[in-house]
Amino acid sequence: MEDLPSPSTIAKDRRTAVGRAGEDVAAEHLKQSGYVILERNWRCRAGELDLISSDGETLIFVEVRSRTNPIRYGSAVEAVTPRKCRQVRELASVYLKRHQAETKPVRFDVVAVTFNGDGTVREVKHLQGAF
Repeated sequence: MEDLPSPSTIAKDRRTAVGRAGEDVAAEHLKQSGYVILERNWRCRAGELDLISSDGETLIFVEVRSRTNPIRYGSAVEAVTPRKCRQVRELASVYLKRHQAETKPVRFDVVAVTFNGDGTVREVKHLQGAF
C-alpha cells in the first residue's frame, strides 16, 4: 500500500501553491501598472525577496502576501509584520550592494492578493511605500 502524505505536508504544499499564485498575480498586476519586473524570488543566504521591480529610476522591493480565507487568518496586509519589514529591508541592502545600486532611490511596497475559495482572484491591493 502506498504511503499517503501527511496532513502537514498537504497543508504546506497548498500554502506554497497559494503563495506562488499570489506572486504570479502580483507580478502581472505590476506589469499592467507600468512597472518592470527585474527579479522574482531573488535569494541569498539571508533569505528571499518576492519581487524586485522598477518604476523609472526607483527600485521597488515588493513583499507579496496571499490569502484564501481572510476571515479566519486575517488579511494578507496584516500578515506583513514588523519582523518581515526588517528582513525585507536587510535583504534589499544586500541586493543593492551586490548590484552596486546603493545610490538608487528605493521604495518598499506590499501587494496583497486575496483568492476566493475556487482559486479566482477576489482582490489585489497594491500599497506603495508600505514600510
